[in-house]
Amino acid sequence: MNRNDPLNETTLLWLLEEDNPGVRYLALRDLLALPFDDPDLVTAKEKAHREGPIATILDAMHPEGYWVEPGPGYNPKYRSTVWSIILLGQLGATIDMDKRIQTACQYLMNQAYNETGQFSSNGPPSGTADCLQGNLCSALLDFGYEDPRLDLAFEWMARTVTGDGMAPLGDKKALYRYYAGKCGPMFACGANNKLPCAWGAAKVMLAFGKLSLSQRTPLIDSAIQQGVDFLLSVDPVKATYPSGWIDKPSGNWWKFGFPVFYVSDLLQIIEALVLSGYAGDPRLKNTLEFISSKQDSNGRWPLEYDYAGKTWWDFGPKKQPNKWVSYRAARVLRKFSVTKTD
Repeated sequence: MNRNDPLNETTLLWLLEEDNPGVRYLALRDLLALPFDDPDLVTAKEKAHREGPIATILDAMHPEGYWVEPGPGYNPKYRSTVWSIILLGQLGATIDMDKRIQTACQYLMNQAYNETGQFSSNGPPSGTADCLQGNLCSALLDFGYEDPRLDLAFEWMARTVTGDGMAPLGDKKALYRYYAGKCGPMFACGANNKLPCAWGAAKVMLAFGKLSLSQRTPLIDSAIQQGVDFLLSVDPVKATYPSGWIDKPSGNWWKFGFPVFYVSDLLQIIEALVLSGYAGDPRLKNTLEFISSKQDSNGRWPLEYDYAGKTWWDFGPKKQPNKWVSYRAARVLRKFSVTKTD
């Protein structure tokens, strides 16, 4: 077996096993890159929506389109509307396979979206945050959801990065302004002592990266460039981004998990940079080698961070080889020609 290849035959065959329809579907779609109408992919996609976590989450949805309780849906964590939608997006759920997802998207837009483009954790625009905005924009794109209001959501997100047309949080009469949480440009966050938050940046950049080139306005292009400059302002593997009130980065940067909510990890940083067109950037070398180093002798990655018992589905025991995490790592590494040193 060639351990230098994250997609060696042993790893790939393991991810394609029938016992986990969700991972099999994602592996066929993203690792083998089968055409959307390939019979094997179509069958796997149907099965992934019929069995496992996607089906469980959708069966728990209220017919009106929310989970647990009505309203903006941020609480309770992590089974409410916001988190269920984010999780469904990461599972590869799509509207064309289950119209309940369309209902959920429309409910979210009616309850958590504001006319100036921001999603809110509690209803009014003051409840906005980079991690929430990026996660929801990303999920809605993944679903195939179409709504002109989504364009405004991306415009708001870009404005908050660049500061273009944004008033300071004290200017309460301004149409576009910062708030106590989303308090300034370049991912500044009140929860991070008003410093740029790399967790939020990862979510925002991931969402921007999923836009087609034709959907990227000059403002979004500017935001993407500034976001890339921020994420690459340090060696990502060291994660020495501003860390609020503590003097060292969160240890969660180096723990790979599934799903990924507002906490982030190095895999998500690299994925965001790949989608932004930086797959070949030499500044990513150390991070990619670190990702590879977590692969065991069988070509698998362990689950190190999870939400067991807190969301609709448990994705495996911690510290054990995990298909969901291995899919995430292999998806990132296959974009690069990086040799792993034994």
